[in-house]
Amino acid sequence: STTAHNLNHAIFRDAAAGGVSSKAASLFPGIGFGAAYKILQRIYKFGGQPVVREWLNKKYGADMQAEFGPQMGKTLTSALAGSIIGIGEVALLPLDMLKVKAQTSPECLRGRGIVDIIAKENVSLYRGWGWTMARNAPGSFALFGGNAFAKSLMGLDERQQATWTQDAVASCTGAVASITVAAPLDVIKTRIQNRPFNSPESGASIIGNIIRNEGPMAFFKGLTPKLLVVGPKLIFSFTVAQHTIAYFTRALEK
Repeated sequence: STTAHNLNHAIFRDAAAGGVSSKAASLFPGIGFGAAYKILQRIYKFGGQPVVREWLNKKYGADMQAEFGPQMGKTLTSALAGSIIGIGEVALLPLDMLKVKAQTSPECLRGRGIVDIIAKENVSLYRGWGWTMARNAPGSFALFGGNAFAKSLMGLDERQQATWTQDAVASCTGAVASITVAAPLDVIKTRIQNRPFNSPESGASIIGNIIRNEGPMAFFKGLTPKLLVVGPKLIFSFTVAQHTIAYFTRALEK
């Protein structure tokens, strides 16, 4: 029927006339870039934040706790460590850029190998790096700060072993805060990355166009789907990472 034909083209696009394997592959555009980006990002972020937090505690922990109180001082130290780590995430931007391109503008990458893309585009793969850092800093601040704050409300110190449920609740708090806080800058970053390599647009121009044509609430466009789709993945990975890091930390200290 016409409806089934249109639905087939809407879902599978260029692979609509292909076989089952090509249709299945078309549902996962950019999976290679996305997998590489997420694996490296999670290792860097969840493994690096405790290291930076320990360094901040040694250097400024006493001052932070004297200024803001023991609990809030520890929470802010954890949040600040997350923010620093988030800013450094910009090093992985090319993988994120290529993932977005593969999902939204596959014609830009069609028929091109990774070596050819890097050789010809090089610096343009870091397009939007400033906005990415501006997005990651508050987003990671909210993620680790929200997590630490939730644990403090549950009476947990950062040295105490939390249960799976406590880690999950704390991770959920941090994830929701992070996704919500970062949403406006995430919209700008994605639109910058979505532009063709040969037709860039500045973040300031994008902000102006959004306010004029779509209104301020457009900065939170897609927030609900993001909370429903990205939220559970972030909560799961953060919960597992926290529990695993705590387990190995205790094992190595014995």
